[in-house]
Amino acid sequence: MSEVRPPPMFLADSRALDFLNSVAVPTDTQVEWLGSGEDLLNWLREAGMVDPQVLRELGEAAGPGELDAVAAQARALREWFRAFVRQHQGARLTRKSFKELEALNRLLARDEAFEQIEIGDKASASGDEPSELVWVRRRRWRSADSLLLPIAQSMAELLATADLTHVKACEGPACTLMFLDTTRGRIRRWCSMAVCGNRAKQAAHRSKLSSEKR
Repeated sequence: MSEVRPPPMFLADSRALDFLNSVAVPTDTQVEWLGSGEDLLNWLREAGMVDPQVLRELGEAAGPGELDAVAAQARALREWFRAFVRQHQGARLTRKSFKELEALNRLLARDEAFEQIEIGDKASASGDEPSELVWVRRRRWRSADSLLLPIAQSMAELLATADLTHVKACEGPACTLMFLDTTRGRIRRWCSMAVCGNRAKQAAHRSKLSSEKR
């Protein structure tokens, strides 16, 4: 009987870094959350990056093997971005790195996003709002490979708005998860205090007990 795969993890405070964490060693074994086209649809759904109805429609319209091919493109994009982040991690990005982002800009140029005025959600509307109309961003999803576009957008947003000196790797000995440290004083050390942070505390406690017994 095959081992049950854990659900995707979104602990990075950045969807672009969550995407890097879509393959990881959170404990002792590497987990791949983008191994197939169905996996990609599930990850995007869990990440809240694509409307579930859009995912259903693209999944139903895709030809044999089409979604698996897009998932392979997503994995290649992920590893390209990982190499870029690792190369520039710990430093503020400058214009010198711009040429390295040509492939990302080419992908972004394929986007068919647009804005529209729509009626706002009645449930969240209040008398204090200036209008019952809202301005929303939409996208034309013409093919399965357009699923790469919101991922590319998250990467661009990270690179343009975050300081890569604040991108860190979890200090858990076996953990490979990365995150954006948004804490005051930039003191975050773990992907999650409930996982690696707790393990570190337990290890320190065992070490202390062992020392006291000597």
